[in-house]
Amino acid sequence: MARPNPTLNPTQSPSKGDPDIMIEGGVLITMVEGHPPLDPARVWVKGDRISHIERADSKSAYHGNAEIIDARNCIIMPGLINAHSHAAMTLFRGLADDLPLKEWLLEKIFPAESKHLRPETVYWGSLLGCLEMIASGTTSVIDGYFFQDETVRAVHKSGLRGLIAQGVIDFPAPGVPNPEDNLAVAEAFIKRWLGYSDLITPGMFCHSPLTCSEKTLSRAMDISRDFSLPLQIHLAETSEEVREIVNRTGKRPVHYLNGLNILDKGLIAAHAIHLSEDEVERLAEKGVKIVHVPESNMKLSSGVARVSEMVRLGMTVGLGTDGCASNNNLDLLQEMDSAAKLGKVSTLNPVNMDATTVLKMVTSWGASLLGLEKEIGTIEVDKKADIIVVDLKSPHLVPLYNPLSAIVYSASGADVKDVIVNGRILMKDRTFLTLDPDEIMQRVTAFGREIAG
Repeated sequence: MARPNPTLNPTQSPSKGDPDIMIEGGVLITMVEGHPPLDPARVWVKGDRISHIERADSKSAYHGNAEIIDARNCIIMPGLINAHSHAAMTLFRGLADDLPLKEWLLEKIFPAESKHLRPETVYWGSLLGCLEMIASGTTSVIDGYFFQDETVRAVHKSGLRGLIAQGVIDFPAPGVPNPEDNLAVAEAFIKRWLGYSDLITPGMFCHSPLTCSEKTLSRAMDISRDFSLPLQIHLAETSEEVREIVNRTGKRPVHYLNGLNILDKGLIAAHAIHLSEDEVERLAEKGVKIVHVPESNMKLSSGVARVSEMVRLGMTVGLGTDGCASNNNLDLLQEMDSAAKLGKVSTLNPVNMDATTVLKMVTSWGASLLGLEKEIGTIEVDKKADIIVVDLKSPHLVPLYNPLSAIVYSASGADVKDVIVNGRILMKDRTFLTLDPDEIMQRVTAFGREIAG
């Protein structure tokens, strides 16, 4: 149920003092149920929270020494939530394109990771991922990979919000040469970073039901529950994966996981493509959260997830980019366009996956997926100030009839002008304030030469 938002009353006086940041002008998309866009709008930020919202055509005398963000001819909206990413895989962008998933993963990516992943490369690859996400309006990321101490450091340096998970797989892996140590390494990672920052949440990521044993899957969920943290997993990404699980266990993937008692609201399942109707219903019944990853799924020809059915069943569905090795970019605005159009063409229904639904996937539903729906995902007074400003002064965004449709179908990451996370400006007028883009790109370019041999 949407919370009431009396702050859209322009006559209400602020109660918490002058703002630190004032976002002035533009069309405000709050993503609060029942609230249409406010145009023109003024949004105040005090500390790490939104302190006041009013019409910008009303005179405001409370600006004090606030930093002004000029949002005239722009859209103001909640920051985007990338619900499935492997940030450091920017290192492998374009390395192994146009290959089937199994060949791509087993013959190209796994060997490259084994040879080239080390703390230094993961740190700089993750910084490049953070840079790209900030540039395209992402303010929160759910990430899973190896050497994740370095990803935590990169995300913390960037100022993004993140659920950062240590990868678990029953094979020798970067940083975990003995797979018998995989859960101990992941649990130590959680203990090391739990409570480190209110922006960083550690976690665990089991690669898949195919690459993790029953014992590993069950124990990973037990550990996650002990810390009240979500567990991430790749689920039913390819038909071949499903066939192999059925051959091994006699059960389809969802029913196999259900038998291990790991299906609940603490499980975040990415891809979730090759599922039967009763599997989707069981996931909904158990409260499992889903991440739709359309561009990676299309590029690897993995298939089309039954997202509209999941939405109809009331499931929490987020949107993710996956890593740059299987998508090639981390642009969630582009991902929204793909999600909406794929949802239409796959069902031959032009009203399926409408703009509002897709926007919820990267804002309010993404926040629910993180368990942060009371803090982020909508623009409301007293919520955390995770806000982006999208510039409308480009030919492809003129004229403006429906701001939500413009964001989903016309905008791209390059249109994002300003990014605020937790009340801190990370990018202003396309200038990065927390990261040095030249240094990051130079470092990763050098690693790219090494990887290319």
